[in-house]
Amino acid sequence: MPCKVLVKKSVLKNIAKLAVLIDDLKDGGPVAHRWPNYSKLSEDRYHCHLARKWVACWRMEEGTIEIEVYYAGSRENAPY
Repeated sequence: MPCKVLVKKSVLKNIAKLAVLIDDLKDGGPVAHRWPNYSKLSEDRYHCHLARKWVACWRMEEGTIEIEVYYAGSRENAPY
C-alpha cells in the first residue's frame, strides 16, 4: 500500500537552499564567501549555514574537479 509523505515548509525551504548552494559550488568552486558563517574547516573541507540550525559541509581534494557535499543537517550533529 502506498504511503502519503508530508514535508514541512521549513524542510522544503532548507532543501531549496541546499540546491542553490550546490549550484554556487558548481559555478564557483569550493569557496562560498557569500553564504552565512562560511568557513574553511581544513585544507580541503568547508562549511556554511543554510539556516540558523542547519549547516552543509563539503570537501574538494586538491587536483580534482569534484566537490563532495558530505553533510547537510543539524549543526549540533555536524562532523566538524
